[in-house]
Amino acid sequence: MDWNFVIFSTLKILCVIFLALMPMVAYAVLAERKISAFIQDRVGPNRVSLPLIGGIPIIGPFLTRWGVWQPMADGLKAFLKEDFTPNYVRKAYFWLAPALTMTPAFLTIAVIPFGSNLGNQKMVIADLNVGILYTFGIVSLGVYGIVLAGYASNSKYPFLGGIRSTAQMISYEIAMGMSVIPVFLVAGDLNLSKIVERQALEGWFALPFMAQQQTLMSYLLWPCAMISFFIFLVSAFAETNRLPFDLPESETELVAGYNTEYSSIKFALFFMGEYANMIAASCMMVTLFFGGWSLPGLATPANTILAGLLHIGVFVGKMLVFMVLFIWVRWMLPRFRYDQLMDLGWRRFVPLALANILVTATVLLLLNSK
Repeated sequence: MDWNFVIFSTLKILCVIFLALMPMVAYAVLAERKISAFIQDRVGPNRVSLPLIGGIPIIGPFLTRWGVWQPMADGLKAFLKEDFTPNYVRKAYFWLAPALTMTPAFLTIAVIPFGSNLGNQKMVIADLNVGILYTFGIVSLGVYGIVLAGYASNSKYPFLGGIRSTAQMISYEIAMGMSVIPVFLVAGDLNLSKIVERQALEGWFALPFMAQQQTLMSYLLWPCAMISFFIFLVSAFAETNRLPFDLPESETELVAGYNTEYSSIKFALFFMGEYANMIAASCMMVTLFFGGWSLPGLATPANTILAGLLHIGVFVGKMLVFMVLFIWVRWMLPRFRYDQLMDLGWRRFVPLALANILVTATVLLLLNSK
């Protein structure tokens, strides 16, 4: 057994999941509260403080005013609240559903290259040659948690929310999967790390001028890349059940949809799963269309620890831009009607994605035949 591989893989898992992803999930909730408060001309969370920190004259008031400790208070409240399970639910599935909702996001993060190299270690947990196929396979499992929640609750509103979620997520998975095919036609590889490395040299697929070497192919295929990105972006909103596609938990119609009967930490797991999926979707968009950890002017590949850390910082910075976009859209756009949701997925995005594949393949054939 290669103990060096086992030890470093374990360290990467612990660092990515427990030191990066979980705090990001917690503070994404705080960011949502503060951004929504800004949009609605409110203050947002600004009262939670720790006694020790609050007593420090300069730092204490600043952290209290920005609500920095609010996620910790929310997490503590979720653990301490009564975990009530109604008698009429199907208990085994009722307990299993929240875990099935949270787990796929963790598994998806495993194949995303969040940096180049840090010393001799690649900054990816599992550098799979079929990383994107693995990703879509895992993402498709997320619907089972929501379906089980709706079925196990044994109540009409959660059941309707589960049915809606099934139809919605399956519909947009098709468009999302087809939208990334042009990326792989151009890159010629399914390995996400190699796709990022190609973009670092020849230009980001969505922004071809961000390159060390300018190529004609990148500019000719730029319109196709932008169509792919737009379809992927909108499909990501549908896959994560975010507004304007939050039909599975539409409060005005279904109380809270599939999580109506849940409380305490099980309800919090659904909440955490939504934000973890937002982070995973943001990471995928950065990796596929915006060059991952690459940035013109930074050393590629990373030959030093400093360059490796800078690459990680660049990746996280790009990901945070998309997280803010997810939050901003929620508070700026109204909810789609269900018929509009399905019409957009099947009658607009699927044909558009298919046409985009054909155009990309034709342009590549013409360029390579010369």
